[in-house]
Amino acid sequence: MEHGYADFRARREATVWQRLNRILLVLLIIAIWLVIVSLFVPPYKKLMQSRTEIDNLLQQVSEQQNLLARQTREVTLLKTDVSYLETIARDRLDLMKEGETIFRLETPRAKAKPIAPARK
Repeated sequence: MEHGYADFRARREATVWQRLNRILLVLLIIAIWLVIVSLFVPPYKKLMQSRTEIDNLLQQVSEQQNLLARQTREVTLLKTDVSYLETIARDRLDLMKEGETIFRLETPRAKAKPIAPARK
């Protein structure tokens, strides 16, 4: 009988060590995975920030190109179109031709908020 109990005890200790080895292996795999993830997360965040910055810069480039196109068109009109030049000059200098009536529409200004009386 003692031989059977010793054999059972040896198998039990072997299974305990096997379980501990499996747990250790799982923990080791998790630790390696965490190290790999920690190595790749900062460059990934930097990549995302760079992409966002690139998108913002591309938007600014597009806005500047639109502005350049408008201003180039205006310069071309000022150089080539006499009636446009005359209209712009009269508008900016507040001049008018004889017999011409000018109607100016002013945008309403923001009204100041009334100051509420202090409560006692």
